[in-house]
Amino acid sequence: MAKPSVSRDAFRGLFAFYAAKAHHDHNGIAEARLLKLFGSSDHIPDGLLELWSLRTELIGPEVVGNIMSPLAHQILDGGAQYNHASDFLHRLLRELDRDVH
Repeated sequence: MAKPSVSRDAFRGLFAFYAAKAHHDHNGIAEARLLKLFGSSDHIPDGLLELWSLRTELIGPEVVGNIMSPLAHQILDGGAQYNHASDFLHRLLRELDRDVH
């Protein structure tokens, strides 16, 4: 199986970045949610990461950022909760599909 172009560590970095922001903003609840996603991202299926890599390569980083940022902020402000990092990734993929079509 080919290695995904978006590494698991890079995806985990997303959660670490927002958790650090939540910590800085003294939002312990959001930080805890994001750290849970950070930990669970070790167990994202490789196939899902490969799908994510393919989709993001097609539409480019600016569009991906425009879709990802509001979804990540929903976690920070309590508007969305995910039990596992793969749930968040599935949501991102749905949003990417919607934006492309």
